[in-house]
Amino acid sequence: MTSLSVLVPAYNEEHLVAASLERLRVLEQSPHLDRVEVIVVNDCSRDRTGEVLRAFAEKVAAEPKGKLSWIFLEHPVNQGKGAAIRTALARASCELSVIHDADLEYHPQDLLRIVRVFVEEQADAVFGSRFAGAEARRVLHYRHQLGNKLLTFLTNLATDLNLTDMETCYKAVRTALLKSIPLVSNDFRLEPELSIKLAKRGARLFEVPISYSGRTYQEGKKISWRDGVKALAAIARFTLSDKIYTADAYGSQILGRLSRAPRFNAWMADVVRPYCGERVLEIGSGTGNMTRHLIPRRRYVASDINPLYLESLRALTADKPYLTTQFTDVTDPASYPRLPEGFDTVVCLNVVEHVDDDAGALRNIREVLSPGGRAVVLVPQGPWNMGTLDAVLGHKRRYTEESLAALAAGSGFRVREIVKFNRIGTLAWWLNGKVLRRRTFGLGQILMLNALTPLFRKLEPVLPVPALSLVAVLERE
Repeated sequence: MTSLSVLVPAYNEEHLVAASLERLRVLEQSPHLDRVEVIVVNDCSRDRTGEVLRAFAEKVAAEPKGKLSWIFLEHPVNQGKGAAIRTALARASCELSVIHDADLEYHPQDLLRIVRVFVEEQADAVFGSRFAGAEARRVLHYRHQLGNKLLTFLTNLATDLNLTDMETCYKAVRTALLKSIPLVSNDFRLEPELSIKLAKRGARLFEVPISYSGRTYQEGKKISWRDGVKALAAIARFTLSDKIYTADAYGSQILGRLSRAPRFNAWMADVVRPYCGERVLEIGSGTGNMTRHLIPRRRYVASDINPLYLESLRALTADKPYLTTQFTDVTDPASYPRLPEGFDTVVCLNVVEHVDDDAGALRNIREVLSPGGRAVVLVPQGPWNMGTLDAVLGHKRRYTEESLAALAAGSGFRVREIVKFNRIGTLAWWLNGKVLRRRTFGLGQILMLNALTPLFRKLEPVLPVPALSLVAVLERE
């Protein structure tokens, strides 16, 4: 069972809004929903929409309490569809959220099938497609459809998805995921923005065919060719942007930017992979950048403490029976998964430098390893290079080979090998964090890192500078 928040932006729909809301009662029939909340935002309508909504609110308030609940909000000034959706989303408290327009173009009966996909397919987002073979659709506006297909095509080029209807109203998303995406569009540009940002977040996205009864412009249709031109600009804007996380305590936006360097992540994986066995626990998996490179294994547990990252990791498990995910705090032994025979490998990259008790963290790792098992631990090198970037990322310390070896020995490990990694990164870190005192990585720098990684890999053995990171291969004694 799950729950659903229905976000309803309303503007100048006095003749249709009540009927549109009445249609939502069909959601009570869903065997998958135990609670539905409908959040209606009147975006300062200039007609009688406000009066109609107040009358509707009085009617439902007098009804017996059931599966549906209703919330009615108003904007004092008109702000646009996107702004109304953000206002509704701020009040959403259910597991899933879906956008529903206040007219009669869409049929809430289709939401029953959309919800079922979340339950059966572990979806992160489900779009209702008007062009994927629905049972019925009203025949209207060929040129409008051409424009829609063009915008969908360009969005697909930008995201490498194969959507059939990017501009659909029926976009259902897990609420926690939707709230973690910084949406900025106030109008219909929200459609490409949300589609592109979901793709960049690696969301597990599905489409469901839906019926569609489009209106003519005489009947009140609001979107026009001008909105199409704005959507083209929005596609370009959000393709170039990587602002896909709202600010949080985990530094998700900064770490998310690093995912834009897949070649660098592949290089790191190539360093780590030779030391991995078949029963692997990865601590601090993030959104799975390393996980994707290290699987498949006989058993692989990907873990993190960031709830947003855990949702992304769970999406990876749907068709990988050997892969599971769970919350694991490196400092809390009770949070660790356990195997009867123990893990033969624990991969812990860029984690122990964040905690106060790094020795305790390594002892916890040791306890879940089988005899002779390995811990592969990557940490930042060079206390002299501690700067503003370390502060932003929450680094408590940087290590030397000697201090890392002493830490490992004191935690019950034998140091098999310490690998030096990413010498070119030392120069960039020193320039940004010590000289320029920056508090974030520039997107251009990350894209350049990705483009030049093949060159950096070739230069790695000969560069006369200390490595940015140390990879300790430790064995349980």
